[in-house]
Amino acid sequence: MSTFERIADLPLQVDQVGCEALSQALGQWTRATTVVELSGGGHSGRGEDVTYDPALHPPFQERLPGLPLTGSHTLRSFSALLESIDLFEGAPPTMLAYTDYRRWAVESAALDLALLQSGLSLGDAVGREPQPVRFVASLGLGKPPSIEPVKRRMAAAPDVGLKLDATSEWTDELIADLVSLDRVEAIDLKGAYHGTTVDQPADPDLYRRVVEAFPYALIEDPALTPETDAILAPHRDRVTWDAVIHTVGDVQKLPFPPKVINVKPSRSGSLETLFGLYDHLAANGIGAYGGGQTELSVGRGHIQTLAAHFHPDASNDVAPREFNLPETPAKLPASPLELDLSRPGFGPR
Repeated sequence: MSTFERIADLPLQVDQVGCEALSQALGQWTRATTVVELSGGGHSGRGEDVTYDPALHPPFQERLPGLPLTGSHTLRSFSALLESIDLFEGAPPTMLAYTDYRRWAVESAALDLALLQSGLSLGDAVGREPQPVRFVASLGLGKPPSIEPVKRRMAAAPDVGLKLDATSEWTDELIADLVSLDRVEAIDLKGAYHGTTVDQPADPDLYRRVVEAFPYALIEDPALTPETDAILAPHRDRVTWDAVIHTVGDVQKLPFPPKVINVKPSRSGSLETLFGLYDHLAANGIGAYGGGQTELSVGRGHIQTLAAHFHPDASNDVAPREFNLPETPAKLPASPLELDLSRPGFGPR
């Protein structure tokens, strides 16, 4: 039985639909998200829309309570219902990934509510035993890049691993300082991003310096050109992908078979797509590690919960929200993260 089939027929009663608008200043930018709330039978299930464009949240928040989501469903039939509902009011977003992000908010809220109504934890429902979650601190090093952001986090969490966004401005001195820390588990080259504020074009010199300096780190989202591919070819076991991964088909279309990929649940959109992706990876011997979207609320707990059940020992980019604060607290949670996942629902309440 597939993982989705284990949950597909859970009953779901939705009597009311609501939302909460969230916003938080994070240094040079302000993060906005929407918490979707589905209520029924004395319970409330929640999910988080991580769409990055702040202007797209208020129209959704205004329209959401009136969407035709109430009634008696199963998770399967509720997902099919969402196929017929335009969550963007006839105005597709400029980034098509946002359609997945918003659908994930609604479907994860539905999963949360269905589990609560059935008195089941996620582990009960999918037949898995959750484990403590290893996580890394994921961050960029600023402009101009500096080791100071790393030092602040390591002062508050000395043993945490690091997942760093590399840029062409990285100097040899900075790379040497990072190597000396012996904490770098993954380098994100951002080469698969286009039209965003984090785009990093293919840079053969950067790629060469990174793969040589960090011989055990994962190398995420390179931009492949004949020159960069030649540099990365001996390191393909470490090359991993994130931005292009939404479905099983995306994994199958990669330029070479991966050993491991970054799974961001919000990129999959639907529960069936996400759990199908997990099943495909397991069946083909492909590892996974979790990825986040700067969630402000329940969405962070959801990705931590999934990591606990499907890839707890990986370099999971699911650190507690305190790691994203512009002012680093004096003490941060340690890895691995101990979660109470025994109670009904989709993750910690």
